[in-house]
Amino acid sequence: MVRGEMDSDALKQRAAERALDYVEAGMRLGLGTGSTAAKFVDLVGARVSGGLDVLCVPTSEATHKQAAGLGIPLTTLEETPELDLTVDGADELDSDLRLIKGGGGALLREKIVAAASARLVVIADETKHVERLGAFPLPVEIVAFGWQATLNKVRAIALDHGCRGEISLRGSRASPFITDGGNYILDCAFGSIGDADALAVALSCETGVVEHGLFIGLASAALVAGPAGVDVLGEAP
Repeated sequence: MVRGEMDSDALKQRAAERALDYVEAGMRLGLGTGSTAAKFVDLVGARVSGGLDVLCVPTSEATHKQAAGLGIPLTTLEETPELDLTVDGADELDSDLRLIKGGGGALLREKIVAAASARLVVIADETKHVERLGAFPLPVEIVAFGWQATLNKVRAIALDHGCRGEISLRGSRASPFITDGGNYILDCAFGSIGDADALAVALSCETGVVEHGLFIGLASAALVAGPAGVDVLGEAP
């Protein structure tokens, strides 16, 4: 088990290192959230220490803390509303560069930053690359007020799109997980999502849903690390 964890960690590091090929001096960068993205942030910090000139927007409070501790120059989307590049991880990705994100709870800010970027490059180990999305529970960020009613609506939407499986409130009723935006998250264990595009549209239209973890049409490239190297899906540097 320990060896497997070390191998996975090494693959994440390899993908993060490859993402540096997309970074150029003077760029405005979005910094992702999660274990793989954290490795990229460390690498950017090392490059900044060596003289790299970049300005960065973190996608979570955790990433903000990490980046600030590394001395990375930070800004906000209010000050810098257009970014050149965001590098972030994914919980799942398919060969069409559709993603499931939000396992760490930062999906709303991650999607806002990704949408403000000219390019989104995803870094992941090969276990995240799947034929069909859905084995990883789909996170759906919802308003706390009336959350049970919203859960019921999300369940109905899922059934209309052929998705079945448990939908649960992250954390517990007594102590729900709270996002950086002050919202709740539903984790939808569908197992398989037949039409991710249609489900994404339907969820986005539901009152009470703030955002969902289906990132479609946002990623321009994915760097998928395996024992043999890093496969590049989509745009090369």
